[in-house]
Amino acid sequence: MPKKLIKKFMPKPETLREHKHLRIFGSLLHNPNLWALNRKSAPGAFAVGLFVAWIPMPFQMVVAAALAILFKVNIPVSVALVWITNPLTMPVMFYAAYLLGAKIIGHAPQAFTFEASWQWIAASLTTIGPAFLLGCLILGIIFSALGYLIINNLWKYSIMFKWQKRQHK
Repeated sequence: MPKKLIKKFMPKPETLREHKHLRIFGSLLHNPNLWALNRKSAPGAFAVGLFVAWIPMPFQMVVAAALAILFKVNIPVSVALVWITNPLTMPVMFYAAYLLGAKIIGHAPQAFTFEASWQWIAASLTTIGPAFLLGCLILGIIFSALGYLIINNLWKYSIMFKWQKRQHK
């Protein structure tokens, strides 16, 4: 079941190989294992994609692809999962990361208003930045581990269900 569902939404390897930002990987993208969807590559791809989704930086797709190549997991799944952070979800996710980081550091959350400027980002690195980055790291690790475990178990149960179904025929 998970394999069919994931494959339904997965882009074709040719599409990703020709993507302008992913061309930098050149012949590394020709490894067939990076495009295979199996019990070993799918959970790892979910872990990579979910971790990178929590990294507050531009070009998350390129980072996800690089880590997928490094860990030899499915590139399309890894790259697709970074889109969890999008303009609709990003404010909620990153504010939650900031609150978590502030709680761990022991600072009271500060009131702030976001401004889309380099000056605001530079000034915020010293005030809310440490709590925000710590929260992003912790949530990235948590969601990465959860994604890995959930997909790994779904895959395992799917295989067990298919075996039981065959034995009862």
